[in-house]
Amino acid sequence: MAQLTEAFFDSKEAMTAKLAELLSSTLSQAIEVDGRASMLVSGGSSPAPAYKHLSNLSLPWEKVTVAMVDERWVDADHEKSNEAFINSTLLQNEASKAAFVTMKNAEATAIAGQAQCEGAYAELKAPFDITILGMGPDGHTASLFPHAEGLEQALQTSELVCAINAKQSEVTGSITERMSLTLAGIANTNHAVLLISGDAKRAVYEEAKEPGSELDIPLRAVLNHPELKLSVFWCP
Repeated sequence: MAQLTEAFFDSKEAMTAKLAELLSSTLSQAIEVDGRASMLVSGGSSPAPAYKHLSNLSLPWEKVTVAMVDERWVDADHEKSNEAFINSTLLQNEASKAAFVTMKNAEATAIAGQAQCEGAYAELKAPFDITILGMGPDGHTASLFPHAEGLEQALQTSELVCAINAKQSEVTGSITERMSLTLAGIANTNHAVLLISGDAKRAVYEEAKEPGSELDIPLRAVLNHPELKLSVFWCP
């Protein structure tokens, strides 16, 4: 079981404030100790306000490397690109000085681009200083979707990234081809933070803590990882 710390907030604003404070302090401490910092980020509405707040802070951003937790296999100008989302929320203002390592490359498919992406991620400062995770209503985290093509490999490999082809659903939308951190990649961090909002996702999270198939609820594999330090932030 992961080393779990759960924090429950009355509002999204309170959760945002705590997340921004944690990100700022973690990056500052890492830079003070190591001279550089690495932060792995997810897309989605939950972390967006914290990213925007963080972008205005006077940190030594030139010593920070930001990289994606997962990405749809689309170009950076696509409306569903996580890279575009991070560029428009986090990598603005002061934070525009940070280095950014993307997952999407010029290869036609995620499978073809996996080796190049793995090489880029292997050069990041490791373990990563902090990793921000989200969770979908189907129990996926990163792009580790239930019963997706590539999921078993992603849960078993020692590599950091893996190509994923999810089953099309309301959650995935029409873009099912992804690149994602593997379970080992998620665990390759000093501190992971899982953001959850709403009662429905809270119920899925509680279910994931119970015994069962990790292929049914991939978040369960993260919660079961014995070496992972994981903070869970939840708000209504």
